[in-house]
Amino acid sequence: MALKYYKNVVTLKLNPETCTGCGMCLEVCPHGVLKLFEGKSELFDRDSCMECGACEKNCPTHAIEVNAGVGCASAVIKGILRGTEPTCDCSGELGGSCC
Repeated sequence: MALKYYKNVVTLKLNPETCTGCGMCLEVCPHGVLKLFEGKSELFDRDSCMECGACEKNCPTHAIEVNAGVGCASAVIKGILRGTEPTCDCSGELGGSCC
């Protein structure tokens, strides 16, 4: 079972239109964040991403983007400074910009 980090702070993005379904990202991801579905990679467990950047570095079509190491660290620092729960809105759900 993969460790869970803070919810909705991971900078990982996947462009399904660019993905060719080669599966390289699945091979290099240490936490099983991605799965193949109907011939394309899909974010399966985004919150388990540790932002190591292996998937992005090994994607031959550049369908994956991750700001390696930024999301959780930024969320913790912002939470401490603001006195709130860690969040950097990397999910885009709150209309903010990513870390």
